[in-house]
Amino acid sequence: MRYNRHMNERLAIGPLETSCGRYHAVFTARGLARLSFPTDDPSECARWQARWAPTAEVRADDMRLSELAAELNAYFAGQLRRFSMPLDLHGTPFQRQVWQAVLAIGYGECRSYAAIAAAIGTPRAYRAVGAANGANPVPIVVPCHRLLGSNGALVKYGGSLALKHQLLKLEGAL
Repeated sequence: MRYNRHMNERLAIGPLETSCGRYHAVFTARGLARLSFPTDDPSECARWQARWAPTAEVRADDMRLSELAAELNAYFAGQLRRFSMPLDLHGTPFQRQVWQAVLAIGYGECRSYAAIAAAIGTPRAYRAVGAANGANPVPIVVPCHRLLGSNGALVKYGGSLALKHQLLKLEGAL
């Protein structure tokens, strides 16, 4: 049986128009739970709901959607270094531990998967860190683009390597 802490909850699900395309997001009462790239299938958010909150009521007219769009636009314009919205991250305990470590990477900084594995006390688990990073439900906000290969190479990014390069360049990390 799947654990469902969103029974009888309201979700805000909707598109976000940004200067870098149309993103889609899911908010729970606790915070941002899912952010999909413009290149993702728009039904990603509906799939998130089906998995984590199938009985929740959905609204599309939530102020948090426009607040997130404003923050993303400010970030893309180089005017925002840290997102302010609370997060409601769903995943395994290991995934959530990785995402917390990724949140600690500062604006304009990069880390390797191996460095994150060492930081969370599992130095040999760099491949598992890569898999957890790939499952990040709120990219950009949880800055998974700041992870590089051990040799400093740009590797794997759900939004495309071109977007990863663009984000790191924006932050002055390249």
